[in-house]
Amino acid sequence: MPSQASAEFDRHASTYAQQHESSIALSGEEPEYFSQYKIDDLVRVCELNGIMPARILDFGAGIGNSLAPMQRAFPGAQISGIDVSAESLEVCRKVAREGTDLRCYDGRTIPFEDSTFDVVFTACVFHHIPAAEHVALLGEIRRVLTPDGRFVLYEHNPWNALTVQAVRNCPFDENAVLIAAPEMVRRLRSAGFGRVERRFRVFFPRLLSALRPLEWSLSPVPLGAQYMLVGSP
Repeated sequence: MPSQASAEFDRHASTYAQQHESSIALSGEEPEYFSQYKIDDLVRVCELNGIMPARILDFGAGIGNSLAPMQRAFPGAQISGIDVSAESLEVCRKVAREGTDLRCYDGRTIPFEDSTFDVVFTACVFHHIPAAEHVALLGEIRRVLTPDGRFVLYEHNPWNALTVQAVRNCPFDENAVLIAAPEMVRRLRSAGFGRVERRFRVFFPRLLSALRPLEWSLSPVPLGAQYMLVGSP
């Protein structure tokens, strides 16, 4: 898988941003909206759990879509990013602040010591990874988390018809296999996460953005375009 995935995303690295923008056109939003809401959620998770992260890992950092809002939200944190695509990381370096640790890795072993990170964050990465490899990789994520840390994962919701259509129309998602939230929860638990919280996100397109303050209260409803899982070691 690592060589296949790295080749696939190396090929799309220079056009990833344009492809992403085209695939989400039905939402009426720019890609930055989807990056920002996730980091806003991440801040909320940290606040609710009393975490002031000193070290954060962006697992599957890609071209750095999450990096700029993450840097703004956590200006004092040491942020690291890993990805199997060297070409994507070259694009990511253009938005990374000085001192950001970006590493190309083998897709199997996270190149950090045990209990390194207070937070591990990943956004729409696991649907590109073969299912047979998920539990082992999730175990690696758990290994590098501190005992009081949190793993925050986002994935597309296959129960949302517009999400499925967007994925089908996106070239870099041609080999994606969407994962239902209950199955992803099961995989986290199989990897040793003791507690997993689930919330569905992104219910309203831009035309109905006035209703977005209601989204957090709607998060138990399994109809949002994406879902968030928060795993505790």
